[in-house]
Amino acid sequence: MKYINLFDKENVSKLCYGTLSLSDLQNNNTEENKVKLLNYAYDKGINFFDTAELYDNYNIIKQFIKDKDRVKLNIATKSYAYDRKSAEYSVNKALEEMNTDYLDVFMLHEQDNGNNFLGHYQAVERLLEYKQQGIIKHFGISTHRVEAVRDSIMFKEIEFVFPLLNMKGIGISDGTIDDMLQAVKKAKENNKFIMAMKIYGGGHLINQAREAFKFANDLSFVDSIAVGMSTVEEIDANIAYLENNELNINIKNKIRNQKRTLVVEEWCIGCGKCARKCRQNALEIVDGKCVVDMSKCVLCSYCAGECTDFYIKIV
Repeated sequence: MKYINLFDKENVSKLCYGTLSLSDLQNNNTEENKVKLLNYAYDKGINFFDTAELYDNYNIIKQFIKDKDRVKLNIATKSYAYDRKSAEYSVNKALEEMNTDYLDVFMLHEQDNGNNFLGHYQAVERLLEYKQQGIIKHFGISTHRVEAVRDSIMFKEIEFVFPLLNMKGIGISDGTIDDMLQAVKKAKENNKFIMAMKIYGGGHLINQAREAFKFANDLSFVDSIAVGMSTVEEIDANIAYLENNELNINIKNKIRNQKRTLVVEEWCIGCGKCARKCRQNALEIVDGKCVVDMSKCVLCSYCAGECTDFYIKIV
């Protein structure tokens, strides 16, 4: 396992476990089996775990970390906090539901640009107060947009940038992969910690998985790579890619046909909240029902979080 420095902390695994794949938005396995997967990854050397308030899986993290040395774990989370009250709610919820005294990284989720960030600055100020108290170790943003990465340079408050980054630029909503690479490189030159997301393009690049992983791993300005993993074989495969090892035949056979998709149940009422939420323009309401264009969908699950009737699932 390769390790990198998370600012003042050493021995952070370069491969981060993206736990969206263990949320009910994407995974209907039991809590026990989900915790087993996290333990398996930890035993393999992964000690960096990304979650979010949206994923509603803090209970999984709580069970996973309860018998661990917390100092050896690195937990990142994020929320849509926009003012002091919502920031306090999000931080307290994360602390209480994961039963931890602090958060290694806290991010504002899905930032669009600098103006969006300034619009949430009451939340930023409260989060920085938590940082001064040691409750949050590092502060940052997640984004699918080039503009937000570029604008992060203007704000010294932002230490951690979590952009969508894959070899074909799938899911980047305001530019090309070259645009994103230039922005990320510049952010790194300004001392931001960079963690790449969606390196497989929401599954669109799964048939080129080794090449897609190598693309992200070879970028000198990318510090860490977050990957969602829902099976032992996926964990083993990504570790193999990180260490430039060949996949054994058993892993190849197990993951060969693992392709996820977004399903809208037939009883969808066509309220449109999911389509308005989708940054990829992959959803539209046709004849009173939600219809998905899988050529655009990156399986971010944000639409599913908007569906209060749970009519959208990733399977």
